[in-house]
Amino acid sequence: MPELAIPDPCLVVLIGAAGAGKGRFAARHFAPAEVVSRAAFGDDGAFLAALRGRLSGGRLTVADTDATRPALRAPLVALAREYDLGAAALVLDLPRPLLEDRGADPAALIAQVADLRRTLPGLAAERFGTVHLLRSPEEREAATLRRVPLPPDRRELRGPFDFIGDVHGCLPELRDLLEQLGYHENEVGTWTPPLGRTAVFLGDLSDRGPDSAGTLRLVMAMVRAGAALCVRGNHDEKLARALEGRKVSPAHGLGDTLAQLDAAEQDSGGPGLRAEVRAFLEALPAHLVLDEGRVVAAHAGLPERYQGRDSSRARRFALYGDVDGQTDDCGLPVRGDWAASYGGAALVVYGHTPHTAPRWLGRTLNLDTGCAFGGRLSALRYPELEVRSVPARARYAEPARPLPEP
Repeated sequence: MPELAIPDPCLVVLIGAAGAGKGRFAARHFAPAEVVSRAAFGDDGAFLAALRGRLSGGRLTVADTDATRPALRAPLVALAREYDLGAAALVLDLPRPLLEDRGADPAALIAQVADLRRTLPGLAAERFGTVHLLRSPEEREAATLRRVPLPPDRRELRGPFDFIGDVHGCLPELRDLLEQLGYHENEVGTWTPPLGRTAVFLGDLSDRGPDSAGTLRLVMAMVRAGAALCVRGNHDEKLARALEGRKVSPAHGLGDTLAQLDAAEQDSGGPGLRAEVRAFLEALPAHLVLDEGRVVAAHAGLPERYQGRDSSRARRFALYGDVDGQTDDCGLPVRGDWAASYGGAALVVYGHTPHTAPRWLGRTLNLDTGCAFGGRLSALRYPELEVRSVPARARYAEPARPLPEP
């Protein structure tokens, strides 16, 4: 029995010649409100407008249309990408004699089947991220459908949470903060939370501070034990690229982090830590949607239009913020203040841009308080909305400019 895994949400495009049973298939596997049928509209404009209405809300949407040619599929894929969603193709390629027996127009059917089979190999190149092919009525009837949440979607996790700002290798301060939050270290060095709580690290685990290798080990152990979650930051992304062997600048503490990882491998008597760190960082989501959508964790923040999405644009914003490639007189990226205009319902907890104290602005909170620059390491207890912090034990790095006030 074929199991069809479908990202949820996405745009599902049902592809098949006339008589393939697309409507029946859609009725079996999707709710009526999820299905938008081309046959119900007088023209393509109204059809696309109906699809847009659902996709703009980030909802799984099914386009029931022949779409046997790339020219018919291209506007659908473009529409999904416009709303930062993927496109999945469910192809019903039934034998032509069977379709002819169902009364389809022979000339039109011959053209549709020929177009479909000629272009099937190119569906991935058309930017369909998921492709499922059913070639017989038996496969069509036996198929089951499994909806797979996107990586950021952890709405089922209700907390309570402790969101922790940019650590940047400040292991002593991280230990101080965890102790203040009520976490305990056992005899093998693993930290356990107070009953029911989960730590959520907001990325940028390494660079600048005194012990990036130790910080990574501590966080990886907590995540492995189910005591913590973590999102990826821009420094984590850069470290992962370096561990892949790609050419990256060792600036902003990366060179020290790599040296610490090398030394830690030597102390342990063999390789393995670098590979473990690389796998850990590459598996991190760019952001997390938690507590039934009430709170979002993202390293650099995230506007509502990207929340729950896993597109390249959403990931880039979550890692780097509102940037356009411009730099200031200090050589730092010019960052737009996305939080100033944020109007989403979810509380967004983030870091990335250090301030002298946590910055509350509407339904957003920036927890990067510049620990590596001699500031503080801060956390938010959720749902209590109580901020905790510990002072830096030293000034490990010099900021390019004084940290701004909240």
